[in-house]
Amino acid sequence: MIVKWRKSTYTGGANDNQCVELGRLAPGVGIGLRDSKDPDGGRLTLSPAQFAHLIEQIKRDPAC
Repeated sequence: MIVKWRKSTYTGGANDNQCVELGRLAPGVGIGLRDSKDPDGGRLTLSPAQFAHLIEQIKRDPAC
């Protein structure tokens, strides 16, 4: 499966390479996160529930 990575809409724009990219992985695998500066490097894989929890944490405390 080819993962379609996308940058957050909160970055500086399409040419901003200082951000995290998200990608929906194979069904049942979850959400992938990677560093846009190192797309071939490692990635963090979260279940949909873990990803939702991460987003809630960021909304509550954007400084974390």
